[in-house]
Amino acid sequence: MVKNMALAAMVLSIASLDFSCSKNGGEAKASDKPVDIELWYGAAVTEAGPPPADWVGYGIIKEKLNINLNMSALPSSENDQDQKINAAGAANALPDIFMVSNKVLPRLVENQLLANVDDMYDMMPGRTSKLYDASAKAFTSFTVQEKGKTVTHSYGLAQPGSIVRNEGVLIRKDWLDKLGLSVPKTTDEFLEVMKAFTYKDPDGNGKDDTYGIGGYLEVSATNEGLGRRFDPIFGAFGVAGTWNLSSVETAGLNINKPEYYDAMEFFKKIIDEKVIDPNWLAYKKDDFRAAWKQGRFGIMREQNAAYSSKSNYAPFDKNFPEGEWIIVNPPVGPSGKSSVGTYSQSYRIYAVSQKAASEGKKAAIAKLLEWMSSDEGYYLLGWGVEGVNYTKNAQGVPTADNLPDPNLAYTSSAAQPLTQLRNMVYYNSDIELASRYPNYITEVSKKEMKGLEVLRTMQSKPWTACIGQDKMPQPGADLERFYQQGVVEFFTGKRELTKENWAKFLEDFNKLGGADWEKNGIALAKENRFIK
Repeated sequence: MVKNMALAAMVLSIASLDFSCSKNGGEAKASDKPVDIELWYGAAVTEAGPPPADWVGYGIIKEKLNINLNMSALPSSENDQDQKINAAGAANALPDIFMVSNKVLPRLVENQLLANVDDMYDMMPGRTSKLYDASAKAFTSFTVQEKGKTVTHSYGLAQPGSIVRNEGVLIRKDWLDKLGLSVPKTTDEFLEVMKAFTYKDPDGNGKDDTYGIGGYLEVSATNEGLGRRFDPIFGAFGVAGTWNLSSVETAGLNINKPEYYDAMEFFKKIIDEKVIDPNWLAYKKDDFRAAWKQGRFGIMREQNAAYSSKSNYAPFDKNFPEGEWIIVNPPVGPSGKSSVGTYSQSYRIYAVSQKAASEGKKAAIAKLLEWMSSDEGYYLLGWGVEGVNYTKNAQGVPTADNLPDPNLAYTSSAAQPLTQLRNMVYYNSDIELASRYPNYITEVSKKEMKGLEVLRTMQSKPWTACIGQDKMPQPGADLERFYQQGVVEFFTGKRELTKENWAKFLEDFNKLGGADWEKNGIALAKENRFIK
């Protein structure tokens, strides 16, 4: 049944197509010889198998683009993928276009096995505008010697992977309004609002039961110290996150930077003024989220879905029908810096072999990729055939509703082979995310919550790019314990926060292994082009 329906859909699709690609020759002529393109792709669902031989896409690509597309899935393991690509490179047998890891990419460039793709960006303006921003181009750029000159070229097409910048600084607007306060901007203004939220009964219940800010120790390799819940405070001093990877000159551990002490001093003020929920050291994630829903504090950093999704927001809506959180800019520090925290954009890289370029295939590859990112290709590769594998709701978002055969829905295991290339077209668009973060009306207050708008607002706030931070070396257990316990002890009173005591702590930290950790991290960041 899948085969027959796919063939039928192919006929209908071909009959209705109207696609042309600027700068790539438009429609193919009947007399033109088809271009053979070999693609090694990263499967969206590795256990599902490749698209079937009668997949509708093959016919469309042949009919509209004059391309014979031959596809093979790369192994599911990244190590196995690397071995396959390395072996093909050694044998000068790389396919025309293929997915490649950032680890292997430099070696292929060095061995002159890849074509530079500088000219391809203009060949596919639609795809480039969606997927390849300046950061993506820079991520695959290398400086090489060419005809006796030093030049820089992009040697890979890097498109975004996971959703980034999906947290934000939130504040209780109803509390601000009750107390006649404006949205704070600077660190000092934030501190004053925290005091008011703590001591001026912002919820009007006559009890001393509210605090200015809440959080917990959400520590990880990318957020050592106090963790990412308090990154907006450290971001105000330019030291959010574990690492600074903004440039070769500034690269290193943030804890070793003078501004880290300044951030510590400001956070100590928050502690001393008793405007932070005192349970911040004891809270776990669930405790923290239960606390803001119970009205314990009025400022926090929270994740978009954890705040705004229907099930997560419901308890707050029930407890405080008149309550309202708004997303605000993170505090601005004394030198004008501001950041919600750090993020590391992951990229999925596709490279074009030098062999393909020498055979004159770059234009055809660009035409194929541009089609993939057209409306036709985007929906076909992402969801399948409309009316067979998906329908669109009133907002134009693909759903699995009202299909003739629900077993063929794009969400079904039977249809997974049909969308194995979806990672080549997805770019975290509103269409993709709207189904994940839909609008809805809350049960009690009847206010409309707009999940996607929440995400986009959070992403628009100031953030600190720290590309590669999740791949940086980690400290040994003893060093990490010394780091974590030591930083916290300056806020619990076990250690007095003075410049002399802090200098002694850093001296011990670096002797214990901090200096070597930093040195090795900078070397790894340079080797992997996290910093330039």
